[in-house]
Amino acid sequence: MSTTHAPTPTRLHTALDALPGLAREIGQDAAQRELRRELPYAAFDAFRRSGLAALRIQTSRGGLGGSLQDAIHVVTTLAAAEPNVAHALRVHFDVAESLRLASASPFIDRQIGRLVDGKLYGGASGEQGTARAGQIETVLRREGDHYRVTGRKYYTTGSAYADYIRTNLVDEQGNGVTAIIPVRAEGVQPIDDWDGMGQRMTASGSVQFDNVRVEPAEVVEKGYPSLIGRHGGAYRQLHLVAVAAGIVRNVVSDARDYVVGHGRPVLHTTAATARDDVFIQQVVGELSALSHTIDVLVRDTARTLDISSDAILNQDPEADDKVLQSALATARTQIIVGQLALKAGERLFDAGGASATSRKYNFDRHWRSLRTIFSHNPLHHKARVVGDYVLNGTRTHLVEGRTF
Repeated sequence: MSTTHAPTPTRLHTALDALPGLAREIGQDAAQRELRRELPYAAFDAFRRSGLAALRIQTSRGGLGGSLQDAIHVVTTLAAAEPNVAHALRVHFDVAESLRLASASPFIDRQIGRLVDGKLYGGASGEQGTARAGQIETVLRREGDHYRVTGRKYYTTGSAYADYIRTNLVDEQGNGVTAIIPVRAEGVQPIDDWDGMGQRMTASGSVQFDNVRVEPAEVVEKGYPSLIGRHGGAYRQLHLVAVAAGIVRNVVSDARDYVVGHGRPVLHTTAATARDDVFIQQVVGELSALSHTIDVLVRDTARTLDISSDAILNQDPEADDKVLQSALATARTQIIVGQLALKAGERLFDAGGASATSRKYNFDRHWRSLRTIFSHNPLHHKARVVGDYVLNGTRTHLVEGRTF
């Protein structure tokens, strides 16, 4: 008599199977932690232990070999439990994606090894007080056989929780460079001064560099116009949309839990309970439909970016066009999800009336966070760029590798 054995689960399947439990752990008491402004350091320790830090790295290089769709699934699942954590991992996932697509080199191999070991990356690119958004003025200066950097970065999402900071600088000739700096290096100080109304625990405030030593082996030139850079621009934007999708899932679950646990039927209904009230059922039904639609859009866009990522990796002669289509798909998805998600954040309160506005529930965090996320890049600009492409074939902003 033969015995059929189930296939041995891969490390990828094991990590993804454990994702719901990880999300529950990370999301425990999240709404109240936001009220107390308690930074979720423990959540990032849990993420390190999950093995998902190297989700996108090929198995041949020690990673889990997951798809881009898998990565977006992880982001959305975590965001439904704790969007601050999912958002703060944005640079980490972006670093992993760029490393996956890069050719082997001592610099690339070193960073991949760190990912495989569970290390996390944060970002420090933006600067306040410059003439234009995105302008970099912090200079990397040569000092003997190494470099030094002094300056202050803002919008340093996730850096306080990370092991390494990917920071954008200029060299002494004014050329753009990227440096990898350990968070615990002497002279590095993350500062919890992010005062945005939403995504309050993303550690998106400042990092101060005070004469920090930077090793030459940790410095590379910037590469915005490259296919990898262009793909990364779209991927970073999709990550934000995935966080928003998770928040809207949380809107639906908060609406359901409130109605079942605390709601009362409205004045002009014959229903005995809130859950039987046809008006409230309609609100929750609309919220569920909004969440479903957003999830479908995000999944479909993730499939498009999976195609462009593999096209780059495999040196597909059509990679340029596929990356362009990813930029278009992501922009279109952002435009629509921005509208639908913000509507969900507002509509939630129609499921509970004035009592649902009590600070103890902290339901307003959803709209605040969504509004903050969709303020990153002007959606009206994206709509104009897409329209210019449809009408005139203009590719300028779609191929610059920055916003799109």
